Amino acid sequence: MVRRPLDGIRVLDLTRIISGPYCTRLLADCGAEVIKVEPVGGEHMRQKQPMREGHSTYFGHLNAGKKSVTIDFRDPADLARIRALAKTCDIAVENFRPGVVTELGLDYPSLSQVRPDIIYSSISGFGQHGPRATSPAYAPILHALSGHDLAAQTYDGALGPAKSGIWYADIMGGAYAFAAIQTALVGRLRHGTGQFIDVSLLDTMINLLVLEVQEAQTPSAFSRWLATPVQAVDGCAMAIPITGRNFERLADAMDRPALKDDPRFNTQLAREENWQALMSEIEIWTKSRPAVEVEAHLMSAGVPCSRYQTVAQAIDDPQIAARGLMSPVAAGEDSYRVPGPPFLFADTPLCVGPDVPATGADTEAVLGALQTSQAAG
Repeated sequence: MVRRPLDGIRVLDLTRIISGPYCTRLLADCGAEVIKVEPVGGEHMRQKQPMREGHSTYFGHLNAGKKSVTIDFRDPADLARIRALAKTCDIAVENFRPGVVTELGLDYPSLSQVRPDIIYSSISGFGQHGPRATSPAYAPILHALSGHDLAAQTYDGALGPAKSGIWYADIMGGAYAFAAIQTALVGRLRHGTGQFIDVSLLDTMINLLVLEVQEAQTPSAFSRWLATPVQAVDGCAMAIPITGRNFERLADAMDRPALKDDPRFNTQLAREENWQALMSEIEIWTKSRPAVEVEAHLMSAGVPCSRYQTVAQAIDDPQIAARGLMSPVAAGEDSYRVPGPPFLFADTPLCVGPDVPATGADTEAVLGALQTSQAAG
């Protein structure tokens, strides 16, 4: 039997919404037993659209492969049971606003008393300290505050910041927490100690802005080249002929070898300085061809290029199928697909758990077993 990397690791999942559940689902994908603690009636994300046979696929995407335990967070006896459960867990993850888990007695100091080597990760909008620490935050707040949205507006030339519906801060914050937990696990193996991990979604967003952070401190006169779509007959395509070899292949593929001697484009620095002019030259060729033909022709010539796809097209792309990214998850009698981890292990299959737990489905099994073991002890 092939064992997954985190088989035998138990996780106390005190998370909700997106960032925390994404982190703990990755842990589950890697083999950990993840016990999601929900309020009686279930986390509110269970009611989020889209729904399939009365089940939220949004919730399922983030919580497949876990177990569900429900408690009354206002009941001291129930909170004591969760503290007792923490004694059996290697990892705890929460993403409440700072201070909430302290009031519940589920913070790191409390849980490390019962499990000294526990690895405990807190994910929050601003981190656990600082003047904004206790302020409420959702991903779009961090996108705006970090400088991301104004940087994107500058690149796009828009009159104001764009609307957004993709929560980068949540997903990346969950991924950073997942990575930090693995580092802490290695630390525990080496040193025998637990760890408290403080993940800030604002810090996460600023980490994404590599060139922008440096330009903010040392402004340059150089005009940055921007990835720019070019028009095709039935949509748009993206081509990036940044290196000399890419550019030469592009000129030949478009049957315009004279471009290789054009002083605007015949060095990488010249191409970067005249990027929009280069895109205009490419568009002369692409606008009379279907996007799929543009992609196929340029990619076969060794030029990085893609047509613009919808999400529906992307998840059915042959490359995605070849890597086995999408896994079926049950929703009643029906099923839907969820992307697995964006990394593969050579000899160990990683995948999303095939089922989403019903609300409180594992309460009796998990807490009942805990009471039995305590009685036997």
